[in-house]
Amino acid sequence: MLTIKNVSKTFNAGTVNEKKALDRLSLTLNDGDFVTVIGGNGAGKSTLLNMIAGVYPIDCGHIYLDKEEISLLPEYKRAKLIGRVFQDPLMGTAADMEISENLALANRRGKPRTLRWGITKEEKVQFKEDLKRLGLGLEERMSNKVGLLSGGQRQALTLLMASLQRPKLLLLDEHTAALDPLTAKKVLDLTKEIVEEQKLTTLMITHNMKDAIQIGNRLIMMYDGKIIYDVKGEEKQKLTVNDLHRKFREASGEEFSDDRGVLI
Repeated sequence: MLTIKNVSKTFNAGTVNEKKALDRLSLTLNDGDFVTVIGGNGAGKSTLLNMIAGVYPIDCGHIYLDKEEISLLPEYKRAKLIGRVFQDPLMGTAADMEISENLALANRRGKPRTLRWGITKEEKVQFKEDLKRLGLGLEERMSNKVGLLSGGQRQALTLLMASLQRPKLLLLDEHTAALDPLTAKKVLDLTKEIVEEQKLTTLMITHNMKDAIQIGNRLIMMYDGKIIYDVKGEEKQKLTVNDLHRKFREASGEEFSDDRGVLI
């Protein structure tokens, strides 16, 4: 479903602030893969997702999604193929619009726009059913402005919006990191449910090593813009947090540098 070949990205090239964020990175995801991504600070995890989404142009290499090369496609054209949830709950929704209006925008992603009435009766029924599964009571608040919701409610809504049109690829950039533990677990459980139900090909960055081991069918570890460890299936499920620390030391010669990951 996703193929990345020898992709590199350097920021501030030729200056004292030069940073090679991705270094000839290659990665292939099969249809339905749920891949968790871990790595220390500055490993290139978020840059990888930004390159796939088209936020920044790549310096070299190729990116293919469902056999179509998207390396040169602008971000707005990739948006109809890719769903994304950010770390910041404020980024995935429009605060001044109603819950139903946010869902309507997501439902029209990649479709032609017309001058017809904004939200149809059929959509309202669909949205109400979709919101019920969140278990947050939002189906009774569809006319409320999204800015009135809590961070967890907004993140759950963003997740629903990102998966509404069943994207070819779902990108999750530490989407529970800004939430309290109880809310984070609820959003993570909802994530697993949606991904499994829709069989979405998913890349999820997380700083929680336990979550990285337990969730999905594959785990990759990044360091200095490269993938240094790639494990899947039963072998992945048998891993422990100590195993991941040891693998990181063996591959990089350093200790894992993400403080949050060390503590979990």
